[in-house]
Amino acid sequence: MTDHDQISRRTAVTAVAATAALLPLAGATAAHAQQGPGQGSFFQHGVASGDPLPDGVLLWTRVTPDPSATPGSGRGPATEVAWEVSADKGFGTTVARGKVTTSAAHDHTVKADVRGLRPATTYYYRFTAGGQHSPVGRTRTAPAHDAAPGNVRFGVVSCANWESGYFSPYRHLAARTELDAVLHLGDYLYEYKSGEYPDFKYVVRPHSPAHELLTLADYRIRHGVHKTDPDALAMHATHPVIAIWDDHEFADNAWKGGAVNHQPDTEGSWSARMAAAKQAYFEWMPVRPSVAGTTYRRLRFGNLADLHLLDLRSFRDQQAAPGSGAVDDPGRTITGRAQLDWLKAGLERSDTAWRLVGTSVMISQVAFGSIPARLLGPLAEILGIPKEGLAINTDQWDGYTDDRRELLSHLSDRGIDNTVFLTGDIHMAWANDVPLKAATYPATPPVATEFVVTSVTSDNVDDFLHVAPHTVSLAGVAAIRAANRHVKWLDMDSHGYGVLDVQAERTQMDYYGISDKTDPNATSSLLRSYRTRSGTQQIERADRPAG
Repeated sequence: MTDHDQISRRTAVTAVAATAALLPLAGATAAHAQQGPGQGSFFQHGVASGDPLPDGVLLWTRVTPDPSATPGSGRGPATEVAWEVSADKGFGTTVARGKVTTSAAHDHTVKADVRGLRPATTYYYRFTAGGQHSPVGRTRTAPAHDAAPGNVRFGVVSCANWESGYFSPYRHLAARTELDAVLHLGDYLYEYKSGEYPDFKYVVRPHSPAHELLTLADYRIRHGVHKTDPDALAMHATHPVIAIWDDHEFADNAWKGGAVNHQPDTEGSWSARMAAAKQAYFEWMPVRPSVAGTTYRRLRFGNLADLHLLDLRSFRDQQAAPGSGAVDDPGRTITGRAQLDWLKAGLERSDTAWRLVGTSVMISQVAFGSIPARLLGPLAEILGIPKEGLAINTDQWDGYTDDRRELLSHLSDRGIDNTVFLTGDIHMAWANDVPLKAATYPATPPVATEFVVTSVTSDNVDDFLHVAPHTVSLAGVAAIRAANRHVKWLDMDSHGYGVLDVQAERTQMDYYGISDKTDPNATSSLLRSYRTRSGTQQIERADRPAG
């Protein structure tokens, strides 16, 4: 086994909270989306919007002009698709319209970057092709750059493995029409062959294609499958989605030159595979490509928040062997020089009340302490660390300590406060202070805070052990918290989503959990609420969810 074989993992573990009752989907838009269009429809993959601006939003759909034009087929005629945006559901007040021609070269996906809209306004949109209307979508623009909204509110999700369960968190977010957007922090889909993760006997619903994703057609097909899930259809049709990728949109533990789950001798060129995965992602997701065709970009929500979105796969160096001194090598990077400079400059220039950073892997330092032997295996599988003894997770910022030191020192040296990292990836929920030097915390004060959301479905500790939630894992929680005083809360077993509410005086994450990821009708309930008050850079528990 090589050093890099040792760090193979099934990315993620997260924690969650859940909204008490199963709410009906709000309005005709979400209900229509949940039903899904019929097989004869031009619009079999629903509608979506994303990346809201004060004056616009990106609209998305896919057309199936004839039965041969299935995702990834490379077949079907070029098709003209009209789009329209209205101030009302009945389309009595159309405010923008246009046409796009799509073809097999784009897998018959359609994007319209609409501008000229009013800020902080709800709109409805639809597409038309072949005499058919698409389902109606609902979206919302961002507040004006100089506006002072009372709050902005985001749903927050990550790690949605099709084979591990149903996407009930998406349904619960679709029911919450007060959200300004949904932030997806990565692992929107997984590249594995069917039965690899989870094991065959625990598969809830099988992947298509059944083999591991390698080609452009493969990635297109699996994206297409995800856009037929009724809960995904509902979420996308109800809210704009702001998405970044993590590793499984490509392959497990991806880096700029390869991945743990990529063998060049049998699976071909990594650069070709990564290019195929990126092309399919931008075709199928309502995301604007930004610098060098990546997902790092910045959005603003009035004077309340700048949202800095990171790409931590395209530029990173290969993960170091766990426990090796290479993690401290200043020549190694997780962000790449240009992206780190861009982030530092954006944080320093920001004049909003809060600086939110969407990061696909955890920035907080984690030492693992004395973990009970029974938990070593599943935690090593999830976190990518040696099963013979827990070291650091080198796929996270823990494996690139010089980049982290430079970024956190920048916050400290420049007096940049109210920075909140929003994270997915590890299939657990965490609420952390982010100290400049964790070893001397709290004597060394925190310079930021971090909210980590759990997985939508991807396996966590109780799933790997096949035990009841919040039983065996509690010993691991106690050991990690004892070794990491900056970790204020950790849940290793829940699945669900977060709701982030940003107000001038505080930012709060409400963590929600679902009752059973294998139940398509799973209910949702609140797990915990944590907040950081303006100027404190500290996490504290809130006694109730945001109002």
